[in-house]
Amino acid sequence: MGMMDVWDLDIGIRDLLEAGLHFGHQSKRWNPRMKRYIFDKRNGIHVIDLAKSLVHIKESCKFSYDTVASGRKILFVGTKRQIKEAVEEKAIETGQYYVTNRWLGGTLTNANTVRRSVRRMKDLERQEKEGVFDTLAKKEVSRLQNELDKLRRNLSGIADMDDLPGALFVVDITREAIAVAEANKLKIPVIAMVDTNCNPELVDYPIPGNDDAIRAVKLVLNAVGDAIKKASLDYEKIAAELARKREQEKAAAQATAAKQPENDAKPRARRERKPAAKTTKPSATPKTRAGKTAESDASQAQPAAAPSEKSTAMPAAPAPEPATADKPLAETAAAATATTPEDAGKQDAADNT
Repeated sequence: MGMMDVWDLDIGIRDLLEAGLHFGHQSKRWNPRMKRYIFDKRNGIHVIDLAKSLVHIKESCKFSYDTVASGRKILFVGTKRQIKEAVEEKAIETGQYYVTNRWLGGTLTNANTVRRSVRRMKDLERQEKEGVFDTLAKKEVSRLQNELDKLRRNLSGIADMDDLPGALFVVDITREAIAVAEANKLKIPVIAMVDTNCNPELVDYPIPGNDDAIRAVKLVLNAVGDAIKKASLDYEKIAAELARKREQEKAAAQATAAKQPENDAKPRARRERKPAAKTTKPSATPKTRAGKTAESDASQAQPAAAPSEKSTAMPAAPAPEPATADKPLAETAAAATATTPEDAGKQDAADNT
């Protein structure tokens, strides 16, 4: 459902005229800031421009639709005797909050105190339902019953309001000045019916019109209520779709978590099999290495024995010098056969060995 459906309201200027929305207050009681919404003055009474009123009604309906479609709620405020029943009926019909008896100071700005009063009301209702009042004295029961009735009149419409509302819908901002001031302080948008004696600059979405005629108030309430109903239906569809998506994501996450242990078990099994495969191969390796080691030791041992044998052998005698012209052949032969005492000692040691 699109936003244009909210703008296509079955309301025309003739409907506003028949409801008496154009009647303002006496000209001597007017607020100059309402001048742009006044069409004329007849018999000392200001007449409101219904063309501008219709435009503002549609803008207010669109904003109401956007607020409720985003999951927020609207607080209806109207404490005038002639309109309080209509405001309460429309708020209950659309599932919104409402205040129709008296606006308690601090309802928005001092929410903790109001929440305490709501808890007290619910506690008294529980005692009444469980029959605790029947066991008490008549005077005590009368006192508790009066307290419960007072709390119900003032708080029954906001008993379930745990958070601040998304917007306020106010009838007669002059009478509900405290509610408007609290909303402005907390930056809460305000939709309001403003008569010629009101200041439209205090609200975000003013609806110029007669706020004393019950027919005019019901007409505006019906228009805003229809927009809220459409927004509630759309929000339920969106919420259901979001819930379905969350369920799908949750199921997918659970399936992924279930597969994760299996994926973790596979690498673990692979790691356990790898050492068993390695133990079969090194069996031949030690033998090969041992054989190579024995051969290397043998090769190293053989060269080590050769020097020992050579060390025990007697050194060879020096070769005789060749004969030259200076030295005769006989001297050369004598020198070759002659031995020194040191050589003789070495020879004796070799013979003894």
